[in-house]
Amino acid sequence: MDQILQILNGNARMDTEKMAVMLGISAEEVQAKIDAYEKEGVIRGYKPLLDYDKIDTQLVEAIIEVRVSPQRDFGFEEIARTISEYNEVSSVYLMSGGYDLHIRVVGKTFKEVALFVAQRLAVLDGVLSTATHFVLSRYKDWGVIMGEQGIDERRIISI
Repeated sequence: MDQILQILNGNARMDTEKMAVMLGISAEEVQAKIDAYEKEGVIRGYKPLLDYDKIDTQLVEAIIEVRVSPQRDFGFEEIARTISEYNEVSSVYLMSGGYDLHIRVVGKTFKEVALFVAQRLAVLDGVLSTATHFVLSRYKDWGVIMGEQGIDERRIISI
């Protein structure tokens, strides 16, 4: 992966001047590469990583495993695209293993997420089964330790 992309992946708010110093090129070159990546669709957007426990909001996140029947000529693409269009859905991944799609859903309540699964997701043509897992706590997300002080990284050593 390009060094600029690696830097942005770790800190999308890093100043182009700092990146230029790190890479030994001009800030204009850094910005030109970023602009090109955005135009080509390599960089799809910038989003903050929020610690929901520290803000005044009550959101419920769930991970839903979905088994689907692939459609002739489309495979998993059409059903994944349909699911992706729902506002409640934050991500959709095609997976290997015991289920086909991994879906992350955010709602205001457990009931709202459950109703989404029962009334909108499970009834889609091609959906064979779902398994919903509610996120109770996030300790680490996208490489970032969550929480007040993070996790104590000292290891317990017993003899």
